Amino acid sequence: MKIAILGTGAYGIALATMFFENNCNISMWSKFDDEVKYLDNFRKSKLLDIDIPKEIYFTTNMQECVDSANLIVIAVPAQFVDDISLELKKHIKKDQHICIASKGIEKDTCLFVADVLEKHIKNKNLAIISGPSFAIDIANKVPIGLSLGTKSKETEILLKRTLENQHLKLRATDDIIGIEICGSIKNVIAIASGMLSGMGMSESTQAMFITESLHDIKELIKILGGNKNTILSFAGFGDLLLTCTSSKSRNFRFGQMIGEQRPKDEIEKFINSTTIEGLHTLESIYDLLNRKKAKIPIIDLIYSIVLGKEKPDALKKFLITKD
Repeated sequence: MKIAILGTGAYGIALATMFFENNCNISMWSKFDDEVKYLDNFRKSKLLDIDIPKEIYFTTNMQECVDSANLIVIAVPAQFVDDISLELKKHIKKDQHICIASKGIEKDTCLFVADVLEKHIKNKNLAIISGPSFAIDIANKVPIGLSLGTKSKETEILLKRTLENQHLKLRATDDIIGIEICGSIKNVIAIASGMLSGMGMSESTQAMFITESLHDIKELIKILGGNKNTILSFAGFGDLLLTCTSSKSRNFRFGQMIGEQRPKDEIEKFINSTTIEGLHTLESIYDLLNRKKAKIPIIDLIYSIVLGKEKPDALKKFLITKD
């Protein structure tokens, strides 16, 4: 079984180790020649302290990467999915399956990642995976659970055959939009959770905040046409719990810096040197809710704090006064 992975970041390489565990033939694509040369020569990721099997092939040629692949995995930051999809459109065949491992909402259009892809590629064999899974934990082969959103039984079977093993479990649902909402919004909520940590709030307050956030995300899923029960999935509560309580999360660390009231230039340096998915998603989900004339108060508050219109302290009052 051939797997093509577009993106050679930490998450893409971590997923490659799982596919490799299942005896798949793996090709990985990056647009950066120096990155491909480094990975090919040293068989090490700069982001993960693991050895990369010599059998995994790296290339900057997308056509070569996806040619004859049974499954194409998109594992790039959400803001690059549009460009990747345009290029992939030139090479993909109708019978190939696509799995999106990217999370987030496109700026300006406010489209979720699957919708961004479908602007350019119409493919009924589409899936999205999401759940509590830091790349290093996947690579270290600890037990991991992911939600698998797809309306195609064939794609579900293919992914379970190639990705599930003694380390990784997939739980399937047809609620693609619900999975995408959970996978995106948890990064925004993690920013606020980091703020609470930065202010020195107790674990009791953190637990209160996560619980209140579950209700808000459930309402958001309903507003956007998903199944509100998806909040109880790996992509929902599972990922929210992980991202909102771990300093491994870049979104959490960003919020922590705001809560600690670090100097503005230090925060700007962190933003410019780190991919903070929640920051991009925050702007997009705020715009999307305004377009739909819908209100999710926690989103409005986080947006105001990040923009400097409110102090992080406003979170404490919000938690007590929230309906």
